[in-house]
Amino acid sequence: MTIPLDPVIRDLWHVVFVAESLPVGSSRSTMLFEQRLTLARTANGAPSAADDAGRPLPVLERYGFLWTSFGEPVPLFEIPEYDEPDRKNVCTGSVGIRVSAPRAIENFLDMGHFPFVHTGLLGEEPHTEVKEYTVSVDDERDEVVATECRFWQPQAAAASTGGAEVEYVYRVPHPFCAVLYKTSAPDPARFDAIALFVQPVAEERVIGHPMMSIVDDVSTVGAIRRFQLTIFGQDKPILENQRPRRLPLDPRAETPIRADKSSIAYRRWLLAKGLRYGVIRAAA
Repeated sequence: MTIPLDPVIRDLWHVVFVAESLPVGSSRSTMLFEQRLTLARTANGAPSAADDAGRPLPVLERYGFLWTSFGEPVPLFEIPEYDEPDRKNVCTGSVGIRVSAPRAIENFLDMGHFPFVHTGLLGEEPHTEVKEYTVSVDDERDEVVATECRFWQPQAAAASTGGAEVEYVYRVPHPFCAVLYKTSAPDPARFDAIALFVQPVAEERVIGHPMMSIVDDVSTVGAIRRFQLTIFGQDKPILENQRPRRLPLDPRAETPIRADKSSIAYRRWLLAKGLRYGVIRAAA
């Protein structure tokens, strides 16, 4: 079996399935890094995973998804908000996209496209300015963090009743996963957590698995899913039309602007890790 040699890939947990879509006594197949996997759930509810040769793989059930690894995985990153009892935790619908995993994460970090791609929801003209914000790498937790992000949004969430300037915090704790925190519409003193877990089916094909952990006792799960799938549906054609589909890591490859500060930090972080899967490391 051919597996990625990057240690940063081999020894991490990778999302592979929505947990509730694997009922007791059933089995399903999926793809990860061009390898076919079989997932199953035994009569006692325990999940299992095996590669295409039938060899068992480690499996973890967390944040509403199943995760596996081709190596000896380090602990999965924490999203403490998921365990707060008054939140709704919703897997909002997985979507296949013809793009590399790093491109998908980069798009998730980009506020500049809000007014043009998510018009009337996450942005609108003339509110197009990306205000100055701070980006750093948290060496202790090994993740990219963007703070003090603010953007005007006409409907920031399913529960929103009007436009507001919304505060964002972004975390990238995994090369193919990101978490954003945004001001909660029902309770502005708290943040909703919205995660994107990207499953690399192949170098230029992924399944995006969004998860929302939100403070909202008004909206139905169906309304939350519809809202987030609308956002994802607007992003999908933009992502699939980007060229190249793999993310260039060389800073000379694409012209940066101020709105791309998170993207630049993310690319440098991947470059320092030695990642090769789904990226272009040197300019042509």
